[in-house]
Amino acid sequence: MRRLGTGIGWRPEIADAVERMPGIDWVEVVAENVCPGHLPASLVRLRERGVTVIPHGVSLGLGGAEAPDAGRLTALAERAEALGAPLVTEHIAFVRAGGPLTASPRLEAGHLLPVPRTRDALDVLCENVRIAQDALPVPLALENIAAVFSWPGEELTEGQFLSELVERTGVRLLIDVANLHTNHVNRGEDPAEALAALPVEAIAYVHVAGGFERDGVWHDSHAHPVPRPVLDILTGLASRTAPPGVLLERDENFPEPAELERELAVIREAVTAGRGRAQGSSGGAVAGSAGGSVAVLARPVVGARERVGVAQAAVLSALVAGTPVPEGFDRVRMGVQARALAAKRADVVAKVAPELPVILGDAYRAAFLEYARVRPMGAGYRRDALDFAGHLLRAGRPEDAGVRRALREWWLDRAGPAPRPARRMARLARRALHRNPA
Repeated sequence: MRRLGTGIGWRPEIADAVERMPGIDWVEVVAENVCPGHLPASLVRLRERGVTVIPHGVSLGLGGAEAPDAGRLTALAERAEALGAPLVTEHIAFVRAGGPLTASPRLEAGHLLPVPRTRDALDVLCENVRIAQDALPVPLALENIAAVFSWPGEELTEGQFLSELVERTGVRLLIDVANLHTNHVNRGEDPAEALAALPVEAIAYVHVAGGFERDGVWHDSHAHPVPRPVLDILTGLASRTAPPGVLLERDENFPEPAELERELAVIREAVTAGRGRAQGSSGGAVAGSAGGSVAVLARPVVGARERVGVAQAAVLSALVAGTPVPEGFDRVRMGVQARALAAKRADVVAKVAPELPVILGDAYRAAFLEYARVRPMGAGYRRDALDFAGHLLRAGRPEDAGVRRALREWWLDRAGPAPRPARRMARLARRALHRNPA
């Protein structure tokens, strides 16, 4: 695997700082946030300096019951080619459920949700990975995700699941040590056991990130400093193998550039400590899995997609549509996840439609969370913003006539049959005539 070195997640908010940071060998960019024909100037300059740029997808949903969408695969391939990337990365997760496969409404999570570690789910995931590999121009690596809740009746451990996935598909792994810590706190899983079962030769690179704990639940926020337990897991991994690359993720609440540089220095120190531990041991780094091997059998996917689809639709419906929590799930943890999904929807809608918080003021968040409890997301966040505004207007809200009029104007400009400046000008002209009759 190509050596990448030390990297940082590129975000527009810190683009200038990243360009000035010493020792940045590569960056990772959210694939869905860049357009191949209009790359941000900062990314172009980084590439011209020889900095590797890797697109990191978040919307394929390769762990979902349906085969990956051809349009999404094409878009990811285009970004890989436009960025000259040596590989692309995605997640072992599902992000939507329902639809024709289950004869139920299609639902979008707007977030990465864990797949059950069952034979059915692994069969479906392996088939989806093969489809994606055939469609992509460069190798694919998949990331282990953080989870608040566990699936009942799981048949494989994290390490076994990942090992068999690699053996059956040849896919690379993106190991997120922060997610291993999250699953340790939330699901009682031992990071050391997971690392011991990994085929370390398949690791493409490593993610490191911060989070916070609230009421016994660890939230993988990507908005806080990297805690010591995460760094310790990184050191443990580095004692077994030299990771080709290590990347710091930060998505919001960005500190000053000097603080980001300090975090990168601490990450380098954690890797160096692990390599020193490996050199001081008698056996050095261990390649391949250790004690977590599982029998690999060729299994048909027929029927598995439907079974996985029904299970995922029931879970997602409980999280976003208020249906009963399926039997065997921790209702408290499912409630935590449901609230987190609604809060994320509110945050992202506020970013893609920043006029809404301006129009609604302090009432925006409470109104959106109330809406989210009764209206699951069926498409993307932009559609969600329009649906939210339409929902309020149909209910005769907000009560303030001026605010309601401003919200209606916003909605008409974006959702009407001809939301163009001409319509807006015509409405303004009619108002002017009413104010100044002949």
